[in-house]
Amino acid sequence: MHKYISRCLFTLSLLLAASVMAGEPPSRPGTNAPELARLGTHAVGVKTLVLVDKDQVDVIAFDPKTGVAPKRDRSLTVDLWYPATPGKGATPETYSGAMDAEPPAKPTPFKMPGIAFRNAAFAPGRFPLIVVSHGYGNATVGMSWLTENLASKGYVVAAIRHEDAYLNPAGFPNAVVRRPLDIAFVTRELQRTLGEAGSVDPTRTVLIGYSMGGYGVLTAGGGTLDPQSPLAGMVPGGILAPYVRGGAASEAMRAPNVKAVVAISPAGGALGAWGATGLEGVTSPLLLISGDRDRTVDYKSGARTFFDTATRSNRYLLTFHNGGHALGLGPAPAEMKASLWDEDWFEDPVWRKERLIGINLHFITAFLDLYVKGDASRGAYINGLIEESSQGEWPSAPVNTAWGAYSPGGEGITLWKGFQRRHAEGLSLMHRDAAPAK
Repeated sequence: MHKYISRCLFTLSLLLAASVMAGEPPSRPGTNAPELARLGTHAVGVKTLVLVDKDQVDVIAFDPKTGVAPKRDRSLTVDLWYPATPGKGATPETYSGAMDAEPPAKPTPFKMPGIAFRNAAFAPGRFPLIVVSHGYGNATVGMSWLTENLASKGYVVAAIRHEDAYLNPAGFPNAVVRRPLDIAFVTRELQRTLGEAGSVDPTRTVLIGYSMGGYGVLTAGGGTLDPQSPLAGMVPGGILAPYVRGGAASEAMRAPNVKAVVAISPAGGALGAWGATGLEGVTSPLLLISGDRDRTVDYKSGARTFFDTATRSNRYLLTFHNGGHALGLGPAPAEMKASLWDEDWFEDPVWRKERLIGINLHFITAFLDLYVKGDASRGAYINGLIEESSQGEWPSAPVNTAWGAYSPGGEGITLWKGFQRRHAEGLSLMHRDAAPAK
């Protein structure tokens, strides 16, 4: 009898452990998320592609003795999420990834539950294309909170595995060169191939980047690199020279047909990447998302300065007060909670990740639906809002209004549209129209 009870308890413990490990897919927001964060109406598919950019400079292999970097074909793995029609009996994907642990430990592997179905058929239609660039040393599956959610809303989302040499001293100079080049190359390739297949509308393209990916999308989205910047000085052998402002190959870093750019905790400001005027080259609508306590890339010289200097863009700056750098990855998987180094890749010291994700999904959805899909109804969720969220009020709410009702906005209601009462705290949203072309 005791053995039977022990076996039952052991089996129950395994089931509970499996349930905890499985968790909730981060693309499915919590009950306290703003209105537009919820999943869309499409089922989601996922597949993995390999694209080859031929004859590219290998910055990591630069030889300081000869001053030469060899050229090689650059193979890029791309994870693609898309509106899908899954077959009967299909089961959602569980993603696997790994990120560098605190030296000298080996990289930490992790798993992330998803809602997407591997290699499902594309749903009918031509959808906008989104190209996503993750942070330095990150993994694409760490951004499944965003990629799956947007695919469910009728976007084809391609996330590049940049495979950074995070602990290699040559890794960062390589990322300086490769991020915008990779983004531009993948954008052109997918506009062509998926456009010819009838899956995407290549004239409606979005770039989204986190951290070093934010630097990448701001550059691929039109920003011109300053040849005198500290950032440019970090790249050896004059490798970056053809791509900076006025360089003969600078167009190789430009992605075509960009209709909107989203940069989350973007890097580059502390190193003066674009100088005082380089971001004037970004002319599509721009959404910057950052924490004002970002100790990795710096808020003041980063997102806040980018907002001021990207003057030719219709631009927004969403700020998480007291938020840090970890705004772009999903919640820490169980495997990443054994050490603070691993957990800090994912989690913010102040903000709950579930809350961060819901707010980001809400505003990114409003921004893209408005400026890429042309859905004018989304304008009320992002335009004309009171700057400080905590100052918003909903004085005329009926007594019988449900506790979790969303603010309708409109006359006399300054609580941000789509937010719930007592759940619009600690944020600010600034907006500036584009200046006339010179």
